[in-house]
Amino acid sequence: MILHRIEIADASAHQFAVSVTVTAPAGPQEFTLPVWIPGSYLVREFSRHLSLISARQGRTELPVEVLGKNRWRVTPSGRGALVLSYRVYAFDASVRTAWLDATRGFFNPSSLCMAVVGREAEPQQIELAKLPAGWDVATGMRELLPAAAAKPAAASRRKTAAPALARTRCFEAADYDELVDHPFELGTFWRGRFNVAGVPHEFVVAGHWPQFDGERLLADTRHIVETQIEFWHGAGGRPPYERYVFMLYATEDGYGGLEHRASTALIAARKDLPRRGVGGLNDGYVTLLGLISHEFFHTWNVKRLKPANFLPYDLQAENYTGLLWFFEGFTSYYDDLLLLRAGLIDAPRYLKLVSRTVSGVAATPGQQVQSLHEASFDAWIKYYRPDENTPNSTVSYYTKGALVGLLLDLALRQTGKSSLDAVMRTLWQEAPGGAVTEALILDVVRRLGGKAVAQQLQDWVHGRERLDLAPTLARGGVLLEADAPALTLAQEWGVRAGDSSAGVQIKSVLDGSPAAAAGLSAGDELLAVDGWRVRRLDDAQGWVAPGAACSLLVARQQRVLSLSLPARGPAVRSAGAPAVLKIDARATPAVQARRRAWLGS
Repeated sequence: MILHRIEIADASAHQFAVSVTVTAPAGPQEFTLPVWIPGSYLVREFSRHLSLISARQGRTELPVEVLGKNRWRVTPSGRGALVLSYRVYAFDASVRTAWLDATRGFFNPSSLCMAVVGREAEPQQIELAKLPAGWDVATGMRELLPAAAAKPAAASRRKTAAPALARTRCFEAADYDELVDHPFELGTFWRGRFNVAGVPHEFVVAGHWPQFDGERLLADTRHIVETQIEFWHGAGGRPPYERYVFMLYATEDGYGGLEHRASTALIAARKDLPRRGVGGLNDGYVTLLGLISHEFFHTWNVKRLKPANFLPYDLQAENYTGLLWFFEGFTSYYDDLLLLRAGLIDAPRYLKLVSRTVSGVAATPGQQVQSLHEASFDAWIKYYRPDENTPNSTVSYYTKGALVGLLLDLALRQTGKSSLDAVMRTLWQEAPGGAVTEALILDVVRRLGGKAVAQQLQDWVHGRERLDLAPTLARGGVLLEADAPALTLAQEWGVRAGDSSAGVQIKSVLDGSPAAAAGLSAGDELLAVDGWRVRRLDDAQGWVAPGAACSLLVARQQRVLSLSLPARGPAVRSAGAPAVLKIDARATPAVQARRRAWLGS
């Protein structure tokens, strides 16, 4: 058994004190820390936050040999337990690493807990010591009494429920892989509970406003959980975990999530949380529910079903896969669709959400440069490192992958034989040990929907063409139209800009756009349009006629330049217009039946 002891060394300095104890070390012992966390495909070099690494055996100090950026070796001098100690700086409020201040703590063990090389398969314990008075702990990991630490045999003779606000809390995982798949929330927070399929679920929220409506969030989350468990396991089915914890940190302006086998860590803006006495369903709250749905769907689709070459994870280097369009993209297709099935949104609201995805992909020239397979494989060097040319050179496996999921679902339904639901459930039943390959996905699609549909899927994934959504949507009873009157100047010109007190900053210029023809460049500061000073780009809509040519005054590298934006005809303007999806009220009875099977009544 390996013991990881974590103390709050200095909350104001954001420092955890961590030690790992190795009982009965046999010869020189190596230690490693992961360089990435599953679900976030970027080498993050967690070891850069470590300092003051030391080792001892009893009272004997031992030298620590550095073997690499995240690897160390200690040679024992006797038979006693070997203890490696170090500090960890925790000042990243995201869901991926660790945070500590006087009011809250959060960490993923992959950022704090070293692996003992050769002993990763042994049980691992975490001991949280010297917690501030009043601080609670939330995690999906199994909890033990503090006295059970380092004494697994005694656990069966003791009660496993620790005092709610004990200063020391102890937890146990079956092995290192399980250890790093359980984040921890520390501090004071709201907590709610519910049961689904006989399994307990918890939701904890930190950083919320006083008027936060926890009961509404809990009830809506329960609907999501019930819907997804039934999706995967049918009525009366049981999920593949014994307990599940949602951990949400509310900030001034934030968004994100990271999935784990029995929990998820979430970040949302405080203003998007439901408030007591305030009804309705605003866009921010729908976005939060979609995030909850997305991360919970990952419980099956990436935590149990996963790319075959992720079995097992190698946490010391990049793990490449061309399948993120399936694991992230198809999850993105289902996150909002399952809100509809759970009764949390209606069909028009769902189509509005899909419209945003369609518009976003349509406005990305990079979809004709990079395929979904390439986008998945290149996630390590491109998706998490965006720059001004990203829209022109890449495509998101989340958004375009979601649209491929939609197309595949409708194509399967139009055969009258199957649906994407059946594909997902078949993979759940048939993937050997959860290992998924593209060949297996195509084989299941071929068996359920025919060769033509499987070939379409392969073309969508490996091709670089724009997706032709309108015909497939029409056969599903939904019309796809361009909302040209709703164009902003940024959409019409083909730029992505940011407004600030300093003025309008051009962030990206889309290839083939009027802005590109005018010679605008990322980094330019837009000073004036047609001789009028602008502080916000949309201000110019007060005097620039739709499609009209106009003169631009920009500052670039301390030089002031005059540029000419060409006139835009109806075809050019329509190409940049946001998409609108609408129910086809004139659809034939057969098409209406297909739409009901997809979107419900």
